[in-house]
Amino acid sequence: MKRSYSVFLKGAGMGAADAVPGVSGGTIAFITGIYEELIYSIKNFGPSAWGAWRRGGLKGVAVHLNLGFVIPLVLGIGVSLVSVAHLVTYLLENQRLLLDAFFFGLVAASAWVVSRRLTDWRIWHVLPLAAGLLLADGLPALMPLVSGLGSEGLMLGVAGAIAISAMLLPGISGSFLLLTMGLYSSVMEGLKAFDVVLMAQFGLGCLVGLVTFSRLLSWLLSRFHTATLQLLIGFILGSLPLLWPWRELVSYRLGPDEQIIPMEYRYLLPNDYAQLTGDPSALFPAVALMLAGLILVLAVGRFASPTDSH
Repeated sequence: MKRSYSVFLKGAGMGAADAVPGVSGGTIAFITGIYEELIYSIKNFGPSAWGAWRRGGLKGVAVHLNLGFVIPLVLGIGVSLVSVAHLVTYLLENQRLLLDAFFFGLVAASAWVVSRRLTDWRIWHVLPLAAGLLLADGLPALMPLVSGLGSEGLMLGVAGAIAISAMLLPGISGSFLLLTMGLYSSVMEGLKAFDVVLMAQFGLGCLVGLVTFSRLLSWLLSRFHTATLQLLIGFILGSLPLLWPWRELVSYRLGPDEQIIPMEYRYLLPNDYAQLTGDPSALFPAVALMLAGLILVLAVGRFASPTDSH
């Protein structure tokens, strides 16, 4: 029971992070020590479950699918996504700088926490680290192509597959990719309004993405464990510019619903930000929230198991 409650809270943290553009639920899974168990558990949802049922019935399926872990985690993610959606949309509109500051500290500390768990680092691991940095920077630029698919249902399905795959990757924000596709507002409003059609189309895409991408990640982790973790650390570090609080939007495009989709930012020092934008830099509360995010991660990382269970 204690483990179920703990996993539920970790799922709630993942759901809260996934609702914020620029943050990934995968980062929270990494920090809390459940990342690899999550990937391996998702991978088991497939034809192999039939063999488990034939060998052990319902109990065999429950063990094979690790339902004691998966059910409370999914409940935590779902409850958090639905409940936090209202709070997040409010904070994004009214306190974006402070929200970014908190998550900047959280994500920066998470890269350090994960790197401490690597015991067999080699010089060639710089390559997957660099690949993660480049992919984190380049993926958002490709996302506007999704809006050219035409059919709304197809767009939502493809967006769901991409977003859920990104949510499995620390540092790659599914919400931010939705924003660059021009679909973030539609999906969040659909969740809040409980739009069954939109949720079904988006959810089907998520299911396809989960089934396929979890298998790829599971294969990489089992065969190239440290190199894959370096790739994921690169994703985490590559996401930090998107969370830098003092930035100025220098280019954008308009989405289908006239939503502003960021294309390029200029990153500033706090004083330059205040002078150029006319908005207060909120330096002291922002730095305090950065430190709060950092301390939270260090505290969670200290009590999370150093290696994920499988």
